[in-house]
Amino acid sequence: MRRVILPLLTLTGLATAADCNGHSELCNRAYSDVTFVGSHNAPFVGVGPSDNQLTSVTDQLNQGIRFLQAQTHDKDGAIQMCHTSCILRDAGTLENYLSGIKTWVDANANEVLTLLITNGDAIDINKFGDAFKSTGLEQYVFTPGSQLALEAWPTLGDLITQGKRVIVFMDYNSDQSKVPYILNEFAYYFETPFDPTEDILESQCNIDRPAGASADGRMYLVNHNRNVEIFPDVLIPDLIKAGDTNSIDSITAQTNLCSSTYGRTPNVVLLDWVLIGDAIAAQNKLNGF
Repeated sequence: MRRVILPLLTLTGLATAADCNGHSELCNRAYSDVTFVGSHNAPFVGVGPSDNQLTSVTDQLNQGIRFLQAQTHDKDGAIQMCHTSCILRDAGTLENYLSGIKTWVDANANEVLTLLITNGDAIDINKFGDAFKSTGLEQYVFTPGSQLALEAWPTLGDLITQGKRVIVFMDYNSDQSKVPYILNEFAYYFETPFDPTEDILESQCNIDRPAGASADGRMYLVNHNRNVEIFPDVLIPDLIKAGDTNSIDSITAQTNLCSSTYGRTPNVVLLDWVLIGDAIAAQNKLNGF
């Protein structure tokens, strides 16, 4: 059930139409009660086997995407946006990635954006903090005072009013004692299996990570990005069928299963090739618009 509270007083008065991620209704809705369609591996743009998107991160944001997931890896001591390895696919530095996002956030004052960063190489968390600081994006990040319960998240209107419009999660190797605004993803979320293939895409909503986790008290992310096996155990994103995968029918087939399993709508539906199909229309439908 969607939570409704009294209208928010902003710094300039009552929240007005289209003030919060394009919908006035979202101003009074808790962050944990909003569904975002997300971009899987947002910075890897192209049509190669290690690409997942067709347009730049800025274009994805202009399209209406408000959840960006990206991989980082260590390259000679620097944080690089690389897919699996920097030899396979290198999309530049973390600073460049965050700088582009900062420029967009500066220009769009009524938008709440989420970043999910992977850190499989266990890069020093302070280096990530340095990148947020050097790009200026740090001024926008939200820092909870303590671990938030599912129902305790601020509304989108609150986040906009406070100017803390960027929520940052990291899958592994975060340390909030050092960088308090880079939140432990799996303290707040569980995920369905990633790299799903066609045979299981719409037929499962099992908890994959963190292993053995309970759904209670956690938001959740549905990996709805179809993959095709080109060699045994070698999967690549399925661009050819992206229109079907990203259709409202396919997305809601899986999210309906998830909703019936857990009693609430997914918080994130992560897609490849967000330009193709019905990403924003599906996001609107899942939010009740």
